[in-house]
Order: sequence, then structure tokens, then C-alpha cells
Amino acid sequence: MINNKHEHIVKQVDLLADDILDFTRRLVSEPSVLGNEAGVMNVYKTETSKLGLLPAEVHIDKERLNSVEGFAPVPWDYEGRFNIVAKHDSGFTGGKSLIFNGHLDVVYPGEVQRWDRDPYDPYEKDGWMYGRGSGDMKSGVAAMTYALHAFRQAGFEPCAPVTLEAVIEEECCGNGAVACLDAGYTADAVLIPEPFGAQIYSAQLGVMWFKVLVKGTPVHVLSTQSGSDALEKGYQVIQVLREFEEELNNDNIPEKYKDKNHPINLNIGIMNGGDWPSTVPAFAELHCRISYFPGETYSNMQKRIEFKLKEAEKRLGWDEGSVSLSYYGFRSDGHIADMEWPVIKTLSDVHRSYTGENPAEYISTCTTDLRAFHHFSDCKGTCYGPVADSIHGFNERVDIESVIHTAKIYALFIAEWCGVKE
Repeated sequence: MINNKHEHIVKQVDLLADDILDFTRRLVSEPSVLGNEAGVMNVYKTETSKLGLLPAEVHIDKERLNSVEGFAPVPWDYEGRFNIVAKHDSGFTGGKSLIFNGHLDVVYPGEVQRWDRDPYDPYEKDGWMYGRGSGDMKSGVAAMTYALHAFRQAGFEPCAPVTLEAVIEEECCGNGAVACLDAGYTADAVLIPEPFGAQIYSAQLGVMWFKVLVKGTPVHVLSTQSGSDALEKGYQVIQVLREFEEELNNDNIPEKYKDKNHPINLNIGIMNGGDWPSTVPAFAELHCRISYFPGETYSNMQKRIEFKLKEAEKRLGWDEGSVSLSYYGFRSDGHIADMEWPVIKTLSDVHRSYTGENPAEYISTCTTDLRAFHHFSDCKGTCYGPVADSIHGFNERVDIESVIHTAKIYALFIAEWCGVKE
């Protein structure tokens, strides 16, 4: 059961519920796709300043960070793009420090005419808030931000620093979180409000992006058979990659993933090629994402994919060099959490104390920014957040009650992890 201090903290979250949802709406209203995050970051900067914090911009120096462990090479630049970090240090001691980390970048909405409403015009219906990023993960960022505010509004101060991080590029590489770590922001634990519900996130897969370039021989369509169609070759490459996907799903499966149906997934996210309807295509490009189990490494996955495609090139009788690989974005190894980590035990205790039930365990078939903290710092953590539906799809939405619940659990976690100074 929760005590009087906890009840007071929970009450403050309830009093701030409208502010949390209003902040979520303002975040969702910003179309913060890759390269266009400045608007939403300025909203976050203004809000944290209004709440009495001192937000700082953390820029991504691509040239310098290229040599930093965990930084992923990407083909775009970082001019005018930044993360926001607001660190609250009460000056009191005796507790353990904490980072709340959340991303404000979103994926593209796709064909907007297939949404019920403008994806950047958030609205509420039947207990859900709709809009791109409402679930993944702007509502969670609002919840974590107001969790700290509610804790302080209740008349308490944490006995260790609490840092709020709003980052970019979680959806493509994690360079935002890496830049914050490199800037010196670390703590004893990290919590991320990913929209997987009120569960303890205990494992995540490795994820990598790669691009396959397939070469053909262009000829006029009057003599199609004398050419070599790169797009048709591309479909054969996809089949080879599908076979590799199945191999991964049946090879060295960790215990936590043995009950998961098809945990390893290949996605051909982009395919293009050719330049004229009456010319046999000279090239095709496939932009791919594939996952892999914890214990496997990015560098070994590179070797395995390269081997598979070279082997296929010979088997299909193609000229040497018909298929080439390049890499950008995600190069993120997976990991399995220890359920005895103090951060996980404390979060489980808080959840149990508030709800009267043990939290469920969530085993993920994707990746999150936990990768940066787990592999490149001593800061361990987990995800625990709202309930969302159709993330990355049309009509993305988040369960409103779950957003407020997340804020309550986070505020209570501050009390238990960081300690309370009245």
C-alpha cells in the first residue's frame, strides 16, 4: 500500500492531468519527422523552462562524434538540430540519480488522406488521443516531465539529481541519446516511457539498417532479353534475405525469446530503381532493416549478410559486383536485462505498491534508446510507459488513462529511487 507522501504525490499528478494532456497535444502538433525536430524541441525547451527548470541544448557534432562509441554514421547533417536536457539538482544528497529519457522525433505519417484526420491535429475520442507521435512517444515525454513537476509541487525535492532528456533520432540510429551521454549526462538509472504499457521491459533485439544496390544492364525494351533487369534482380535479393531471416529465427534463440512467434523480422522499407518505362532498369536500391538476437553482434551480422549476398550472386550466375552493400543508421546490438537490477526491482515495487499487482514482463522484438545506456555507459534501466495503438501506422493513438498512470508511477519512482526531502 502507498503511504501518505505517496498519496500526496499521486494527488498532484491528478491535479496536473489536464496540463499533461495539453502538453501532449502541443507536442503532437509539431511534425517532428527526421530533420524537422527544431519546432518540437523549442516547445519542450519552453515548457521545461516554464516549470522552473534550466533546459540546455545538446547539439550533435557529427565530425567529433564519428569517433565516439555508439555513434552511427548517417548520410544527413545536423545543422540546426539538437536535443534538450533539463537537469534538476536540488543540492540534497542521500539518494540515487535518475534520467528520464524520451524521444520527440516521429516517423512519417504516410498517405495523410488515409488518416481519419490530419495526423498533426490531435484529438480525443473514447478515452484515446489520436495523432502521429501521440503514443510513440510524445505522451510519455509529457508524463515523465510532469512526473518531476508533480513531485516538486507536492512539496518535495529529490535527494539526487533528476535529468529530463528529450532526444532526436531514436527512430533511426540513437545518435541523440549518444550525444547526451557524450556531453556528460549520466545517472544511476534511466527510465524510458516507450508505449508498451505498464510492464517491465526486460529484453530487446539488435537492429541494423543497410542498403543493397543491385546493378543491371540497361537496353531498349525492343531487346529486353539482352539486358539485365535490376529491379527483377532486386526481388531475387529480397528472397535471399527472407531465407536469411528464417535462418536467424531458428538459430541460437535466447531463452527469453523461445516463446515468441517469429521474433526476428526483415523489413524492406524502401525500394526504387530504373529511370525510364521503356528502358530495362540499370539499378535498384533496397533500404532494409533487420533484427538479431542479443548475443549476436553488428559486425558479425555485416559479415553474414555480405556472405549470403555474395553466395547468391554466384548461384544466380550474376556478374561479380552486381550486388553491393552499404550501411547507415541503426547498428544497435540487443541486450537482456537482469531482473535483479536495482532500478527494475524498485520500479516493480512501486508498480506493485500502487496497483496491488506484480508488473508483467515485456520482451521486445524491436529496439529503443536503452541501447545507448546499456552498451556505452554504466547507467542501466528499463522502459515503462503508456498504452498505444497503431504506432508507425495510420490513426496512431494513446490511451489517455495510461498516460496519467505513467506519470504517477514515475513520480512515485522518484520518491523511492532518489529519496524525498520535505
